[in-house]
Amino acid sequence: MKQARLGGKLRHLRHDRRLNQAQMAQRLGISASYLNLLEHGQRPVTVPVLLKLAQHFSLDLRALTPDDDERLLSDLMEAFADPLFEGDDIKAIDLKELVATSPNLGRALLTLYQAYRGSRANSRPPDDAALIEVGVADTPAGMPSEEVNDFIQKKENYLPELESAAAELWSAQNLALDNLYQRLVAVLSERFSVAVRVVPAVEMGGLLRIYDPPARRLSLSEMLPQSSRSFQLAHQIALLGWRGEINRIASDGKFTTVEAEMLARVALANYFAGAVVMPYDPFLEAARATRYDLDVLEHRFASSFEQVCHRLTTLRRPGAEGVPFHLVRVDAAGNISKRFSASGIRIARFGAACPRWNVYDAFATPGMLRVQVSRMPDGATFFCVARTVHRVGRPLARGPLAQRVGQLAIVLGCALSYARELIYADGLSLDDPQTVTPIGVSCRTCERDDCSDRAMPSLYQKFEVDENRRGLSAYSRPR
Repeated sequence: MKQARLGGKLRHLRHDRRLNQAQMAQRLGISASYLNLLEHGQRPVTVPVLLKLAQHFSLDLRALTPDDDERLLSDLMEAFADPLFEGDDIKAIDLKELVATSPNLGRALLTLYQAYRGSRANSRPPDDAALIEVGVADTPAGMPSEEVNDFIQKKENYLPELESAAAELWSAQNLALDNLYQRLVAVLSERFSVAVRVVPAVEMGGLLRIYDPPARRLSLSEMLPQSSRSFQLAHQIALLGWRGEINRIASDGKFTTVEAEMLARVALANYFAGAVVMPYDPFLEAARATRYDLDVLEHRFASSFEQVCHRLTTLRRPGAEGVPFHLVRVDAAGNISKRFSASGIRIARFGAACPRWNVYDAFATPGMLRVQVSRMPDGATFFCVARTVHRVGRPLARGPLAQRVGQLAIVLGCALSYARELIYADGLSLDDPQTVTPIGVSCRTCERDDCSDRAMPSLYQKFEVDENRRGLSAYSRPR
């Protein structure tokens, strides 16, 4: 299937350059009939052909990798799992063929679906409880946060311009980890004439950071821990000193709303802040030396668990790369508020993720690190760690619900082939089938028919009800 999609990309490239098969074949030094076989996935696209493509068409070979189409297929599978399409009998093979032959059409369909969900979210909620029951009133996918998540994913969560800017700040201001907060306060004062003050929470009106441009004053809530205070100082420096660069990068996203573009600028300023608080080379060196010990990295760089996990996903500099991680952040209801994948794992976009992911187990043991070896239906296997965190700056809840209110869970994971580079894999039998948890992307797009944790039927099988039999789940097929 990957070869078929590569052939589809080759055909799209030819059409884009307005060439017929004979013309393109001549440039590649192959026959038109062989090119036809390549385009239809009946022959593999060989390395010599790829090199000629790069030579004659000034093509970045990364544009021909199947990763984007794999992600498109996963997104389409989720979209067409919506009960809206229940009666259309759309099968997985139909979507695979669509991605293989017409990926642009697939992306257009996905855009239409996102627009539909966005418009539905902005309309009055349905009165019919049955519509809510089947998911018509789900959280919208066409939200600014989704656009920004897609933008960051396309950038592979690595922004060399902001890495360079952070390195420039470190060099010009002689920053050091042991007094970073004080030095960043001095940078704001000396370079931007901005005064910093820490303000009682009651005066902040529930906010954590307030910048007053006319007064040149930055106020931080007393509820922010020291790690977050340094982060917020660096965030403000990004907006004052590198706004032009941030705006230029954000313009690449071609966002559909002003809100999405503003949210992207916030995300970019946060990226800069992470690069300042955890500078690339020292952080990568420490990560490798400690074998990605999150606790040590937290203390060494005076950062939070979430900040460290997020920074690890950005270590993608060519020639100096860390382990390719994925990261997901969810709340106790299963809402995904942050997601990124460099590991190859597919993360749900249009609903909750698989209930078997250890990110949900983390809520049962607050503050404890949970480890999981998981396998997708296609055989891809991953190693993940998960832990709960509290929302930054939020007062701890009092009373019997204190353990759940305000908590989020973070999962950081990688392909199983990288697991031995992480200290958390020590002592585990990674090859033991009893260690592996079968998971999927979401219930609707998972083809496992024997899962007792199913919350809804699979798109892959016809849903049948037998009033004389009852399994652990109404949607599973016990064997």
